[in-house]
Amino acid sequence: MKGYRQVASAIREMKIRGAPLIGVAAAYALALTAFHSKAETKGDLIKEIEESAGFLKETRPTAVNLFWAIDRITNKARKTIGTAKDVTKVVVDEANKMADEDVEANRKMGAYGSTLLNDGDVILTHCNAGSLATVDYGTALGVVRVAWEQGKKIRVIATETRPKLQGARLTAYELQREGIPVTLIADSMVGYVMQERRVNKVIVGADRIVRDAVINKIGTFGIAVLSHEHEIPFYVAAPTSTFDSTHSASEVVIEQRDPEEVTHFGTQQIAPNGVKAFNPAFDITPMRYVRAIICETGILSPKDFERRANRNHKTKKDLRRDG
Repeated sequence: MKGYRQVASAIREMKIRGAPLIGVAAAYALALTAFHSKAETKGDLIKEIEESAGFLKETRPTAVNLFWAIDRITNKARKTIGTAKDVTKVVVDEANKMADEDVEANRKMGAYGSTLLNDGDVILTHCNAGSLATVDYGTALGVVRVAWEQGKKIRVIATETRPKLQGARLTAYELQREGIPVTLIADSMVGYVMQERRVNKVIVGADRIVRDAVINKIGTFGIAVLSHEHEIPFYVAAPTSTFDSTHSASEVVIEQRDPEEVTHFGTQQIAPNGVKAFNPAFDITPMRYVRAIICETGILSPKDFERRANRNHKTKKDLRRDG
């Protein structure tokens, strides 16, 4: 890709997807802006980067990693002392650093999360939170991969994840490639497999974790409620870049996607002409259904997360007041 508009299009069309990967892709989009810029002054280059940042922020409204990455790059650029060339180097280096950090974070959360998995566990996962949704290794699937590499005999049940079928197309592929036993089910089968005790743990990723809830792929909330009903631990694996301590669930904008994703399988129409369809990309799982959050700094209980979020929120408010 040669420019930020191409990256933005890929994010909007979900050719690039997965919250951590979206964030790093946006960082590289700004690096492309800086690299290809003809600006002669630092000020002109900063203006170009900020314009690109505004365009990228319009691509998808829910995954917080997108905004985190864009703000991190633009703030780094603004604080750079020197010429336009110096800014370009700083932006490119920062994007590379963020990519490396993502891989390291995934491996760390995999190591922490693997302690929650035992020999013989059957783990249900929803959507795709593996290497194809990150720079490499994965979040929820990273936990599974580390446990498998440790020699634990585990199995995975993957939901198909309508309407885009990330579970069927991507998660099943990743697990099969790693040699990890996987069984694919339709989304509507989750209650049945839990009732039949065919699964004993759930691990999902997240697109945003606010003070009181987890926002993840549509269908996650239903799985969390079913897990609670059947007393099955429900874990969330996500890097700290997905944490959003400044918002609560009621303030999050849920992305609404093209209804044709529901009325069609790819290009094949499956619903009657003219029928209306509703297509929110994400749903909201209240924190009371979450057993623990796995991140690169450790395993957080909902209470631990709440304390951390409140502390960070207070710090940001103090900084804004002092600034």
